[in-house]
Amino acid sequence: MLYPELFASLEKARWDLETDIPWSSFEADKLSDEQAMTIKMNAITEWSALPATEMFLRDNRDDSDFSAFMSIWFYEEQKHALVLMEYLRRFRPDLCPTEEELHKVRFEFDPAPKLETLMLHFCGEVRLTQWYRRASEWHTEPVIKFIYETISRDEARHGGAYLKYMKKAIEIDGNEAKRAFTKIGVLMASSGRASKPLHPTNLHVNESLFPNDTIQSRLPNPEWLEHWLDHQIDFNKDCEARVVGGILRNLSSLFDQQFENVQQLNLYRKSLNKAASAE
Repeated sequence: MLYPELFASLEKARWDLETDIPWSSFEADKLSDEQAMTIKMNAITEWSALPATEMFLRDNRDDSDFSAFMSIWFYEEQKHALVLMEYLRRFRPDLCPTEEELHKVRFEFDPAPKLETLMLHFCGEVRLTQWYRRASEWHTEPVIKFIYETISRDEARHGGAYLKYMKKAIEIDGNEAKRAFTKIGVLMASSGRASKPLHPTNLHVNESLFPNDTIQSRLPNPEWLEHWLDHQIDFNKDCEARVVGGILRNLSSLFDQQFENVQQLNLYRKSLNKAASAE
């Protein structure tokens, strides 16, 4: 069981919203209206951990270890939403998300294969780590810079926790888990071929609600995410390469292989599928 170990390690890294955030260092002249609006949008997207947790608990009823870990992940992700909202409450109360805006991103996700979902969220944490690092660099106000650095480190730790559950899944399910992880890995590492960034917040998750079935589609401004990435935090090709590199390095370690690029990962995926077909 991984939950006790992860609880202990994440507990040691936990930060306090009141005492660890340097609220007194706020510099009003270094926060623009444009920047403040992006904080609101990030707060709402972080709130979407609520429906994601409901999905995880529903689809992992047979796995009490992973379900228990959700108590940590859910707490820390909702805390990210809370610290961003607290920043706005203190310094830009006019932009605090309303309860209605937050509740709009809570909707039911269709059931999905749990191994693919696990890999998808691992990749999402790798991507968020880099997005928030870049956001911290883009912002000019020192308190929000510190907040984004802080939540970026949390996302990196969450990615590490998901990776441990992926390793456990391989020990239990063998090549079935490897096939699921490589399938999603190829998709998420093929970002250069996609017309938009691939992340759980902009993937369709409820067929009956299509096309209004992504977290992004339910934001006050559904076009915000691409604008934030392309024109505000400037998440360029070099930044994206760090995301892809992180996915490939972790899968290389997980599978005891060497993936220098997504093509090599795809070849490995095909070899797993071929072996499965021959059984």
